Amino acid sequence: MAAGIVWAMTRNDKGTGGAGSAVTVRGLVKHYGETKALDGVDLDVAEGTVMGVLGPNGAGKTTLVRVLSTLLAPTAGHATVAGYDVVRQPRQLRRVIGLTGQYASVDEKLSGWENLYLIGRLLDLPRKEARSRADGLLERFSLTEAARRPAGTYSGGMRRRLDLAASMIGRPAVLYLDEPTTGLDPRTRNEVWDEVKRLVGDGVTVLLTTQYMEEAEQLASELTVVDRGKVIASGGIEALKAKVGGRTLRIRPADPLQLRPLAAALDGLGITGLAGTTVDAERGAVLVPVLSDEQLTAVVGAVTARGITLNSLTTELPSLDEVFLSLTGHRASSPQDPLPATTSEEVVAV
Repeated sequence: MAAGIVWAMTRNDKGTGGAGSAVTVRGLVKHYGETKALDGVDLDVAEGTVMGVLGPNGAGKTTLVRVLSTLLAPTAGHATVAGYDVVRQPRQLRRVIGLTGQYASVDEKLSGWENLYLIGRLLDLPRKEARSRADGLLERFSLTEAARRPAGTYSGGMRRRLDLAASMIGRPAVLYLDEPTTGLDPRTRNEVWDEVKRLVGDGVTVLLTTQYMEEAEQLASELTVVDRGKVIASGGIEALKAKVGGRTLRIRPADPLQLRPLAAALDGLGITGLAGTTVDAERGAVLVPVLSDEQLTAVVGAVTARGITLNSLTTELPSLDEVFLSLTGHRASSPQDPLPATTSEEVVAV
């Protein structure tokens, strides 16, 4: 999002949506003038799971979160969250959701405790309950020792944990995390991941938007890939890998000196569809992408014909990054990439 948002609403009775489904989206459309940010999106998120929504910059991920959190009205289509319609029942829906945007949004001049207490009071919690929830969340997110310090003195990881704590003040049933680890270092990213796993363990449903494949693999049980406002693939991680097709042979010769000669020999086979070998010297292996059983047989035959003694020969499905590239034509971001540029979907006034 263009600005960080932490939004936590007081939990209330659930609506009357389908049993077992926390989020249901059908034919969701959102236009900004001539731009179709969402173009007929369908989505189902089971209760107590993490749905990872993947896509390149401008794919429509943030717009989807904004519609599902009632910050934007859809142009067409239908969506329910915890049984509440996003258009007809926005007040009830806001009471069962939490939202954490891309950037830390706490008040830096207030202490961690004051931030949480203030949000609790804004949610109409009695003073005693607001104090109790602030104390409990600070302890849960390992922030008790820093509770009275200004949030502006917190590290990036501490601020992110405070963001998550703020979004949990209202005990939401569904939590939206919009690219929550953008710009964070690896250690801080791992801290955020650990907290998300704990929340899901407590029964919270999470809708996670991300460009980081490692993050998706760590957290999500199901994935939805969007591009140019459309869902282009969905399912479990292994199912998506199998759908893309292809395998990678990892060949480990007993003699490391055989690595490059073996790679050169396999490259010279001229098999149609063989994308070319790479040498993983650190692990002592030659990696060979193959697209069919015939190619697999030809590669194994070539290794045997050269009389090379092997330590192992294994096959692997494509990486999630390769799946993303195959589906979208774009390579996914890595956690070391610079912050993405603001897109048209991110500058629309709410």
